Amino acid sequence: MPDTRRKPSRKRPWGGWVAGLAGSAVLVVACTGARQGLEPEATAPAALRLIGTAAIAPGTEVLGTTFGGISGIDYDPAHDRWLLISDDRSALQPARIYTATLHYTATHLETPAITGTAPLRQASGVPYPAPRHAAPDVDVPDAEAVRWLPGGHTFLWTSEGDFARGFGPQWREHRADGAWVRELPLPTAFGRVPDFRRGPRANATLEGLALSPDGRTAWLAMETAWVQDGPRPTPEAPGGPLRITAMDVASGRPLRQIAYVPDAVSHARRIPWGPQLNGVSEVLADGPHHLLVLERSYSAGAGFSARLYRIDTRAGSDTLALDALDTQGAHSNHTAVPKTLVADLDHLGAGPLDNLEGMAWGPPLAGGGRVIVFVSDDNFNPAQATQFIAVEYRGPAAVPSAMPAP
Repeated sequence: MPDTRRKPSRKRPWGGWVAGLAGSAVLVVACTGARQGLEPEATAPAALRLIGTAAIAPGTEVLGTTFGGISGIDYDPAHDRWLLISDDRSALQPARIYTATLHYTATHLETPAITGTAPLRQASGVPYPAPRHAAPDVDVPDAEAVRWLPGGHTFLWTSEGDFARGFGPQWREHRADGAWVRELPLPTAFGRVPDFRRGPRANATLEGLALSPDGRTAWLAMETAWVQDGPRPTPEAPGGPLRITAMDVASGRPLRQIAYVPDAVSHARRIPWGPQLNGVSEVLADGPHHLLVLERSYSAGAGFSARLYRIDTRAGSDTLALDALDTQGAHSNHTAVPKTLVADLDHLGAGPLDNLEGMAWGPPLAGGGRVIVFVSDDNFNPAQATQFIAVEYRGPAAVPSAMPAP
C-alpha cells in the first residue's frame, strides 16, 4: 500500500499531498469497455451516485489513541455498528480496531462518531508488541482489511505480514472486543521465500478481503503480482496478474484462485523521485458470484487515484495449482478474469481522493438504494486525512443466495 508516513518502523515513501473534500452529488455512469487490453464482462453498466463526504483530521485523539491508519471498514447490521481497523503496527498505540456510528441520507453524509476502541490481542491475551519490543515468535501485524462474520460477534482480518522479521501474511479471527479466536492457515506459497525470487512482495500482500453473502467463503486479494508472476504496474504498462483466492472460512482450505490484471499507474509522478504505484486495495462481494475490486493508484507529486471494477468469480481459469503465472502470449498458462469498469472515482465529484483502502456495504437508503462507504488510510501523515465517501451503487442487483463451493 502507498504509505506516506515518516516513522522509523515503516520505511515508506513520502507523498506530500493534502486531501480535499467536496459535498456535491453527481451521477457517474461507468464505461463497459476494456482497459489495458482486457475484454469487458457482458453485463449492464453500473453507476455510482455521490451521497457525501466527511473527514477526520490527522492526529485526532480518540479514546486515548491517535486515530488514523484506517485500512479496512465493515458494517454489522445485527448491531447497527461499523468496524474500522487501523494499520498502526503498535508504533503509536497497540494494533487496534474501532467501532463507529455513521449516518447518511440520500444527499448527505455525517462525520462518523467513534464509539469504541480495543487492541487486537494475541492468543495469550496481550496486545501485539511494538516493533522496538517485538518478541521472537510473534509478528508485528500490519492490518489491511476486516469483515464481520454473520451475527457480528467475531470478525476476520488480514495482515500484510512482518517480512523484515520473517513473518509472511496472515488472516485471523477475533472477537468484537479484540480477543483472539484463531489463526487461519494459508497455502505455503503465500509465505516469504528467502531468495526473494518467488512469492508475494513485501508490503503488497493481503490487501483485500471479501466475504460471501452466507459467510462461508472469503476472497483474499493480493495488492500486486507475486514476484514470479510479473512486474508491478508502471505509468506505461499494467502490472502482472495478481492472485485473488477463495478460502473456506471454517477450515481455511483454499478453494479456487483467479488471476486479475491491475491497470497501469494512473499518472506519472511529477517529481523526479518517489513511488509510482497501482494495485488492489480492497474487494467486496456483490452477491454470490461477483466481486467489486477497488484499484488505488499513487504517484509522487500527483497524488491518489482510484477506480472501481466488477468481476465474475466464476470466470477465468483456476490458478491455485500454478507456481507461476505465465503471460507470454501463446504460452500463457491461464486466463485472467475479465473486469468491467464501474466508475473512475476521480470523476465522482468528491474532490481530490485520499488513500482509499477500505469499502463496505452500508444500510440501504430509505428508497432501497444500495450504499457503499469508502474510507482512506491517512498513514498518520499530517498532510492527509481519514476520508469517508458514501455513494449509492446503481449496479446489477445482488442475488440473495448462498455461494456454492468454487
